[in-house]
Amino acid sequence: MPKARKTLIALDATPYYHCVSRCVRRSFLCGDDHHTGISYEHRRQWVEDRLIKLVEAFAIELCAYAVMSNHTHTVLRVNERLAKSWSKQQVIERWHLLYAGNHLSQRFIAGQPLGPAEQQQLDSVVKIWRERLYSISWFMRNLNEHIARKANHEDNCTGRFWEGRFKSQALLDEKALAACMVYVDLNPIRAGIADTPETSDHTSVKARIKCAQPTERPHQPRHMLPFAGNPRQDMPDGLPYELNDYLALVDWTGKISRDDKRGVIDHNLPPILQRLALTPCQWKTLTQDFEKHFQHFVGDEDKMKEAYQTLGYQRHRGLQRCRELLSA
Repeated sequence: MPKARKTLIALDATPYYHCVSRCVRRSFLCGDDHHTGISYEHRRQWVEDRLIKLVEAFAIELCAYAVMSNHTHTVLRVNERLAKSWSKQQVIERWHLLYAGNHLSQRFIAGQPLGPAEQQQLDSVVKIWRERLYSISWFMRNLNEHIARKANHEDNCTGRFWEGRFKSQALLDEKALAACMVYVDLNPIRAGIADTPETSDHTSVKARIKCAQPTERPHQPRHMLPFAGNPRQDMPDGLPYELNDYLALVDWTGKISRDDKRGVIDHNLPPILQRLALTPCQWKTLTQDFEKHFQHFVGDEDKMKEAYQTLGYQRHRGLQRCRELLSA
């Protein structure tokens, strides 16, 4: 039986989550549908554009993504502290990026005076909106409903577009986060629709490579959570890795995981993998079938036990697999 979403997303345990949505129809979300002969390639851009718009509104940051032919991957970080720091006006302005709001919020933004009772009513609504703006469920709902409506309109049909609810995995530590991000970024290469990370259209790794190219002024994509370097004192906010190390790791992993190179691993490991204290064999297994290896939580043994205890789980499913793949 599926677990309630509140038992799968626990911000006390981790702000990082891997979310997957799969198309329920025989026709594809994107790409070429061999059954009908119709190309839906343009829909990949729909998903990417919507993700950019959502991170502008939500206190949820984009770590990695890949838009595939019949499913999407996102790795998200919930920034609850940011959401709670917003003023009333900031919450309303962000909500209005996605919704019309109500007559009170519209009057407030327009600078029209509100009576005490109206202020109290608006405060109650703003409290709800603030919580929704750092909710992964609301983020994924905004992404999937928007794409479903556009696709239904284009296909001139009605009905369900996505399989039930989205799947989510809590990433409890740096090892799980790095492995999941690389797994997501390499999805097009695994599927045989791209040869290299820099040609993997509609992925986060291509966006990062494009911004970091020496032909341009090196920077990181504005719509994505930046790499902040290795953990240290006074570390700026961002992903706990060096960008160059991560890009090297993606490239290295893509090469060792090809069918024609099975078992052939270069021992000149990227520094990030050395810091995470994972063997080449562990890393290769982790980044080939990340979704299949784990259930709802991914991390080392101590992190897993802590998360299960916090959420009241009696059975520790997946603990042995995490012990095998994520222990030094």
